[in-house]
Amino acid sequence: MAKSGRRFDKGGEEFYDQISALHKSVRGTAPDAALYWFMRMLDGGADPLYLGRRMIRMASEDIGLADPRALRLTLDAVETFERLGSPEGDLALAQAVIYLACAPKSNAVYVAYNNARAFITNDKSRAVPLHLRNAPTKLMKELGYGHAYRYAHDEPEAYAAGEEYFPEDMPQVSFYEPTSRGLESKIAERLAHLRELDAKAKRKK
Repeated sequence: MAKSGRRFDKGGEEFYDQISALHKSVRGTAPDAALYWFMRMLDGGADPLYLGRRMIRMASEDIGLADPRALRLTLDAVETFERLGSPEGDLALAQAVIYLACAPKSNAVYVAYNNARAFITNDKSRAVPLHLRNAPTKLMKELGYGHAYRYAHDEPEAYAAGEEYFPEDMPQVSFYEPTSRGLESKIAERLAHLRELDAKAKRKK
């Protein structure tokens, strides 16, 4: 009776309440709680591959570039389950749950994706600048396609300071703002340095 009381109908309210609890436990860096809800759902008859798919989403939505290994580790766990099945593959999924919960958190990629998507949805169609266009034919080269493009690898620090990659009439936008957590702290430092190089290059023009 106790065990049957823990079960739920797939697609029912309790099912979605429990997957919500699992996701929020991972986001909240609570590995024990995350493992509890993961095991509750397995015990209740949830499809382990469904849980794996949700965990892949968590790796991008709540961890992102703060720890890029989280996505690969979760994909490996799902692939392991697909190869071994249950119960052997369950342990790989449990490992991923604990890793996701313990990893540094960032939703910067998720926010950037939504910001860029909203901008594109509401914006007009803008032409690709000539210097960024592909020029496979002689005519295209004569029309200026690819002209004055700066090959980043030939520049100091492999960065073409001051180069523009947006359409010419594009307003100033900033979709991705890295956090100070995990690897993103290094990404933030790098981007800040490159922005300083851009500013210096523009002052020289």
